[in-house]
Amino acid sequence: MKELEFIYKRRSVRKFLDTPVTQEHLQAIIQAAIYAPSGKNLQNWHFVVVNNKEKIAGMARVVEEKNAALAPLLGNEGKAKSFRGMLPYATVFKNAPTVVLVYAGPYPTVADDLLAGGIMPPDEARTYAAASPGIQNIAAAMENLQLAAASLGYGTCWMTGPTYAAKEISDYIGFAREGYFLAAMTPLGIPAGAPPSAPARKPLEDVLTIIK
Repeated sequence: MKELEFIYKRRSVRKFLDTPVTQEHLQAIIQAAIYAPSGKNLQNWHFVVVNNKEKIAGMARVVEEKNAALAPLLGNEGKAKSFRGMLPYATVFKNAPTVVLVYAGPYPTVADDLLAGGIMPPDEARTYAAASPGIQNIAAAMENLQLAAASLGYGTCWMTGPTYAAKEISDYIGFAREGYFLAAMTPLGIPAGAPPSAPARKPLEDVLTIIK
């Protein structure tokens, strides 16, 4: 449908021009992100924008160092090799003029009350938080952000890989907010070259169930 074409403009972009993201566009993109739905309207998100190329390169180095520290701990050499092999994907943001980091804040659920009150065993209580509504809020905001960016001619790439260095990245950029943690991030910039082709999607009939 023509009305939905803006959705199909989004691609996972990993190569960018050096052209800066305009302040007007940046604010419009984040404004679109915060109009995402959120459970209880808690809006438990916070966006940190890094435009400094040296800082962006430094964040990539932090991820590289954390990758090197974690790989030997995996024990199995095959797993360690695979983990090291994913490093280029976890640091691809270093090629962008802007990086947006999305932090997730507290989101209380009934599981918290069940745990705090000792009402049921921890394993059973935690099942009531399995839907991770607080993280769903962050995901909704990130989707809005990426669709808005694509509509304005920018490329993005939804990244959670670097979050194994979440604490180190936050320490490096000097951001701290009580109860918040780095949940996802995306490079942001004008794509270099032709947009990548969209990967194949599962057939609709494989992922859709209609109950009458």
